[in-house]
Amino acid sequence: MIELQPHANGVILAVRVQPGARRTELKGEYGGALKLAARGAPEGGRANEAILAALAELFDVRRAEIELLSGAASRTKRVLLHGLTATEAQSRLARRLSGREPESKQASD
Repeated sequence: MIELQPHANGVILAVRVQPGARRTELKGEYGGALKLAARGAPEGGRANEAILAALAELFDVRRAEIELLSGAASRTKRVLLHGLTATEAQSRLARRLSGREPESKQASD
């Protein structure tokens, strides 16, 4: 089960990243974290930006409402979803995980 930690400004989500993928997509759960494949290369923050954009789409929030708290240079990251409760985030996440809808509309190269 993916763990969501309540925070004064929203909810914290642990994310496990697989960088350098052909496309950014939801992969499921990994050790209590949401697992994502990221299209962007890890250099220059491109993978982090791809992850944050995918999470915004996944949780149906604006990109500005997603904040990387820790793990900028790591595969394991902590992300703050501003304005969501743990219940709301869990509901949106469960809906996506059950249907495995694509998180990014970027075409793969």
